[in-house]
Amino acid sequence: MAGASLRHTDTAMAGLLVVFFPLFLLGFLLFMERVEEPLRRGPTETDVAEFLDRAEPQDVQNVFRYGVRRSLERWR
Repeated sequence: MAGASLRHTDTAMAGLLVVFFPLFLLGFLLFMERVEEPLRRGPTETDVAEFLDRAEPQDVQNVFRYGVRRSLERWR
């Protein structure tokens, strides 16, 4: 009797896993899309112009050391 109940619980857990895992995976992928989107787009001309208007000498040195994208990230 206990063995039949255990098998029923295992089947139910497997069924729940089959139903909820794809939903969890889809939610995670949508979340990661929102996180990665700002990382994919590069700095715009406006960002660079604003950076150069407000940059201090140390900031300009960082441009030569790290590149424009990383310098803008450090500056923000």
